[in-house]
Amino acid sequence: MNRYFYKFIFLTLAIGITTVGQGYTQTTSTGKLTGKVVDVQTNETVPFASAVLIDKTSKAIIKTGQTDLNGDLLINNIPEGVFTIKISYVGYQTMVRNEVAINKSQSVVNLGTIKMKTASGNVLSEVTITAAKSTMQLGIDKKVFSVDQSLVSEGGSASDLLQNVPSIQTDVDGNVSLRGSTGVRVLIDGKPSLIAGGDIAQILQSIPASSIETVEVITNPSAKYDAEGQSGIINIVLKRNKKLGLNGNVALTAGNRDSYNGNTSLSFQNNKINIYGNYGYRHGNRPGGGFNNITYKKPNPLTDLKFADQTMSSTGLDKSHNAKAGIDYYLTPKDILSLSGGFNSRNQSNSDRAMIYKYGSQRDPQEFSTRNNSNLGSGNSYDLNFDYSHKFQTQGEELTFNFGYSTGDNDNFQEYNTLVYSNAGVPVSAQNELQRNINNGNNSNYNIQADYVLPMGKAGKIETGYRSQIRYSDNHTQALELNSSTGNYDEDYALSNLFNSKDQVHALYLNYQNQYKNFGYQIGLRGEDALLNTNSGGFDGTGNVTYTPGKISYARLYPSIYLTQKFKGEQQLQVSYSRRVNRPRPWDTNPFTDYSDLLNWRRGNPNLLPEDVHSFEMSYSKLWPKVTLLSTAYMRRTNDLIQRVRSAADPVTGVIITTPQNLSRDISSGFEFISKVDVIKAWNFTANVNVYHSDIAAAPAYDIDGNSGFSWNANLTNNFVLPYSITLQVKAEYESDEVMAQGKRNANWNADAGAKYDFPGKKASLSFNVRDVFNTRMWSMEFEDNNTKTEFQRRRYGPVANLTFSYRFGQTTFMKKSKKPDQQEMKPDEGSF
Repeated sequence: MNRYFYKFIFLTLAIGITTVGQGYTQTTSTGKLTGKVVDVQTNETVPFASAVLIDKTSKAIIKTGQTDLNGDLLINNIPEGVFTIKISYVGYQTMVRNEVAINKSQSVVNLGTIKMKTASGNVLSEVTITAAKSTMQLGIDKKVFSVDQSLVSEGGSASDLLQNVPSIQTDVDGNVSLRGSTGVRVLIDGKPSLIAGGDIAQILQSIPASSIETVEVITNPSAKYDAEGQSGIINIVLKRNKKLGLNGNVALTAGNRDSYNGNTSLSFQNNKINIYGNYGYRHGNRPGGGFNNITYKKPNPLTDLKFADQTMSSTGLDKSHNAKAGIDYYLTPKDILSLSGGFNSRNQSNSDRAMIYKYGSQRDPQEFSTRNNSNLGSGNSYDLNFDYSHKFQTQGEELTFNFGYSTGDNDNFQEYNTLVYSNAGVPVSAQNELQRNINNGNNSNYNIQADYVLPMGKAGKIETGYRSQIRYSDNHTQALELNSSTGNYDEDYALSNLFNSKDQVHALYLNYQNQYKNFGYQIGLRGEDALLNTNSGGFDGTGNVTYTPGKISYARLYPSIYLTQKFKGEQQLQVSYSRRVNRPRPWDTNPFTDYSDLLNWRRGNPNLLPEDVHSFEMSYSKLWPKVTLLSTAYMRRTNDLIQRVRSAADPVTGVIITTPQNLSRDISSGFEFISKVDVIKAWNFTANVNVYHSDIAAAPAYDIDGNSGFSWNANLTNNFVLPYSITLQVKAEYESDEVMAQGKRNANWNADAGAKYDFPGKKASLSFNVRDVFNTRMWSMEFEDNNTKTEFQRRRYGPVANLTFSYRFGQTTFMKKSKKPDQQEMKPDEGSF
């Protein structure tokens, strides 16, 4: 199967390269086109808006362009002729001008100021319908991917959707990595989420894919952003209303394994108020399994334990409700008050069965045990945000303020039933265990932020701001064990734990950016004061609590710099540097031991230090009429690298304890290629290839020799427009082996496919998709040190299929002008300028 997959990637990329080569062939060029793009309401410039020049007669795309940081548009080398110019950007109406003539007597055309119309404007007499979005937008320090039309993730979760975004990978358990690194900061609407106590994997499982509008990928953030995140930031932007009038939609999904989803939204907007709300429900089963096989290189002479083979099977049911609502009130044309709130409720039930076989050096059976684990989890989280923005008389000058509060609880009831057999197959009654764990957690987040933008001269501006983030966390684990003589459950104080923390970060930042002709630069500095206080409480034999305090405190400066040079032919080169930090999570510092796995225990480290990250990037972008290309070379040095280190096995039980530790450093470097190619009118694809090298230094204190090696991953998404209003999407992904401090993660690949039919009028649609078509998606690793060798695998069983019906209703405008003569060829989502 892999051989055909590689051929598929090679063939598609070859077509893309051929198309790129064709983009160089141009007619004799004589003219140029200029203009400035601004927001119609605020007069703010719109950077990185896309422009397309179309031949009036043949309808062929002749040239493309993009506005710079200050909204200035320049398209050179235009042949003689009469053209239509279209200018578009995410969230704005596409603006169109016909009859743009270039000839010898008029070689330069100045379009003047082009005012982009948005749904929040007050110009109600104009056609104001949001344009279809470009799937990829390139900014000075981020890439924005429009994902609300992803067919293969329809009816799935946020975790399913992120699999289709270039640069991002997710494993079978929903853990996220960016360019191969798991040290990534994941935000929801620019803020951390408290769903499931902040567990990213569970957060992404709880949010329906249909609630997401765009995904922002920020691989080298500027000083304006939080310094948190080793490899960068992924910001998931949920949908909110951008249309005038009363609008709504409903989507219902049914899938195999008794999976169901529903999503609905309703909004209303006029010139003074914008009200919006959406609600999503998820009900999904997750059957899976795997194995964990350990070879002990130095068996104990007394026990002769040489091998331990563990097989696992699991079933899980996730149910969640996710709602968001908000109101924007326009006090004046320059003042907006916003209030929004969100709610998430989740319920989980998981059942795991593990069977463990222990053998001697001759594969002679020593012991067999079974453990049945059941877990019932529930939780609610709430968030509330107040925002205010004021635009001054000077164009581009703006002050914004945000106060955010969120709170959540996370409760779990776990039951472990362990039965141990002798090598003769007889139960050893003295070792039978029936345990229960009751976990209760409460978390609260506060966010206070103010940002100010001041234009400086013709092309420069200053950005400055302040942000405080404070998080309180309180968790209690009560362990109970069945007393066979009384039939009651007695508290096991050795396994019970109290843990609370206060994590706070206060920050100030300053950015200055300017542009001289085609050269732009941005220099920034962010200062952060961080403090993490923890208290871990253990019980003595009488139930008295003894607390062990922990403290991690530091203040750092995080500089960033971006240098951008634009060249002829829609080319741009950018060099950037930023310093970042990857802070330990509170639960990584909790010294309490998790005994839920019979062979692998986990324990936190109260002395864990934050990672210090220095990131360098050089990117090149090029736009052709049918091709967008972005290539990036990067290097990242991480000091005080945090890795989960495995201990030597216990000589009697064979148990391995995994604890996060600070190693010396890791140097990761690589090259990434992202391209969107419009092959023909009915077919386009987006390709992403990332090749990187990781060099992890030796850590003798933990018996780690160091490790290094090359890895790569590729993602290919094809979109087809078929007859009879049918669209088709096919996506494939491959990840090679990847080195870790004590082993490697094994290669895997998977493929998804989806199709959609639009009913006449395009008010309703029916879509069908299958994720993991060939049932190949898994997560497997190999660990090896001087004491043990481990093979580990986890996977979900079978493809996931969904059928979704969607219906859209409402009026997107209050009034419509009669069409002018030059508007007759325009689409409903376009306006003239």
